[in-house]
Amino acid sequence: MAISLAALLGVNSLKLSKVGVAETTWHQDINWVAVTELEDPQRFLNGGELILTTGLRLKSAPEQRRFVRQVQRAGAVGIGFGVGLSHEAVPPALLAEANRWALPVVEVPYETPFIAITKLVADAQSADHYAKLERLIAGHQVLARALLTGGGLAELLKQLGSMLRTDIALTQFTAQLYNSSSAAPSADSWSTYPIPTGRRDACTLWVRQPFEDSGIIGYAQNLISVELNNMVKQRQAQRALCGQVLEDVIHGALETSEAQRRLAGVGINSTRKNVVLLAVSAAHNKALGSTAVPRELENSVAAVVGKDLVLVVNDDGGAAPALARKLSDHLAEAGIHATIGIGGAYTKPNGLRWSYFEARDAASHGLPVNEPERLSLTSLLLASEDVPLADMAHESLNPLRAFDAAHGAELMTTLESYLNNNGSVAAVAEQLTLHRNTVRYRLAQITELTGYDPAVTPDRVQLWLALAVARLSARQGK
Repeated sequence: MAISLAALLGVNSLKLSKVGVAETTWHQDINWVAVTELEDPQRFLNGGELILTTGLRLKSAPEQRRFVRQVQRAGAVGIGFGVGLSHEAVPPALLAEANRWALPVVEVPYETPFIAITKLVADAQSADHYAKLERLIAGHQVLARALLTGGGLAELLKQLGSMLRTDIALTQFTAQLYNSSSAAPSADSWSTYPIPTGRRDACTLWVRQPFEDSGIIGYAQNLISVELNNMVKQRQAQRALCGQVLEDVIHGALETSEAQRRLAGVGINSTRKNVVLLAVSAAHNKALGSTAVPRELENSVAAVVGKDLVLVVNDDGGAAPALARKLSDHLAEAGIHATIGIGGAYTKPNGLRWSYFEARDAASHGLPVNEPERLSLTSLLLASEDVPLADMAHESLNPLRAFDAAHGAELMTTLESYLNNNGSVAAVAEQLTLHRNTVRYRLAQITELTGYDPAVTPDRVQLWLALAVARLSARQGK
């Protein structure tokens, strides 16, 4: 351990004696020993030294007092004055000035060489450094063992807090990955340490003040960084696996019993109500698939379906909007611009499919968070990749669009009005300010161009479906 003036005085072989009355730094550790015969050694001192001198150049009282002031300003812990060479005793002026500035003074007899004191302090410093190094290595082993024996990040942080004897927290974006305290960390009473992971993930280690860092925090930062990168890889693999199961369920490729079994295998209990939260980001879909989720969604099952992040939440629908907003805020904090769609709450695998399609339809509205609407059959058909409904709709309506573009005939407008008014020619004429015969003439043109007669129920359904799909396709940017 480092040694103090009081401890030095207790070493009988040195034969040191205390002079003066100052004891302010009497028990303070000596950082080093500086032997000097300069009148002003201040610029060569860093603070915490024991100054040893024989006063060879300190012949007058003013010089002696000035020497004390310079040493005290440099932050020395005391003066060891060697007697029997230049001075037979510690000069009274030097001693008085030292008492005035509360700087301890010890007398070093002629037979005690300065090198003996220097060696003793150096040995103490070396022993102290060695002890700290041993503790640091032991601390490294404890943290590494906590991480590698299955305890994971939480156990590592728990051990780190025990070593530092304080609270520890770890945050990533808006998510709190760990906190040994019930209070949220704040900059005014916690120290912060960035955790490098090679990504813009704003991961921060928080340590509540006060604490003494012997170097263990730097090692912990590296271990946390490695573990977070491992967690990203594990997260990607797990989400890919869950995504395969969900895609099979969404496409209806599994029998109900098989779907239930496979969903249970990835942690989804389809006998209870589940809600799908769908996050879509064209610009950041890669980061979207690997990013962490807020603490409130840690118990959800996350999957990557296509390029989208799907979260299956066990919920009756009441908490879903708040959870979606948490997810939106979290992703925005991470620099991921995403649109969140919310599905309804349903049981069974087919209910999960329906919730997914509702969430997908809601996400197409383009707001940061989109709550579900009643899902139309049109939306569900359009969501199925096996049905080329959009192509069929364009094939039906393109002749009308081309004719309108060439002649300004407004056949599309007339068709929409006719269908929206339940086939009433009079209502269309009134809405569009047309003569009824003009409406009938336009309807005849529509029949001729498309091959579908709006007055016949099957053809009317076909045209209505084509218009509905066209509107939805335009909204989804397809």
